[in-house]
Amino acid sequence: RERGRGKGITMARYDDIEEYEPELKGAGLRIGIAMSRFNIDVSEGLLGGCTAELKRLGVRAADMQIVTAPGALELPLVLQTMAQGGRFDALVALGCVIRGETYHFEIVSNESARGITDVQLATGMPIANGVLTTEDDDQALARMVQKGMEAGQAAIEMANLQRFLKK
Repeated sequence: RERGRGKGITMARYDDIEEYEPELKGAGLRIGIAMSRFNIDVSEGLLGGCTAELKRLGVRAADMQIVTAPGALELPLVLQTMAQGGRFDALVALGCVIRGETYHFEIVSNESARGITDVQLATGMPIANGVLTTEDDDQALARMVQKGMEAGQAAIEMANLQRFLKK
């Protein structure tokens, strides 16, 4: 690949049309994290994976803020308030919904995801959805660190993409 004219641009991937190359550099980015306290052990595992990855990618601890909410259904309102405050370049939603014996799992899973997406679209603030939805505790524990890391990566990539697109 040839480097294009600007930062983040790659040439010659498709018929010499400029293409944005994903940027996973977090230096200078401000990241807000909203975490559900329900299933707290899994949420904290997600948080550990997320913050470790954010730091590894260059986000300073001083440029992160963590707030908590009772559960996944409350996350969209918290994220909306954070997005409207103008203090962050991207947000991360963390939590875990584990299937039980009732329909409640579907309601919480679907509505929290819809709410997170709605906030992202309404505010223009990138939000990485790191809310796990699993069949049981074992699945949640097995996925929590990796999913937290992926959410941190997504937040950085989307913050950089938004900056590029708004130039």
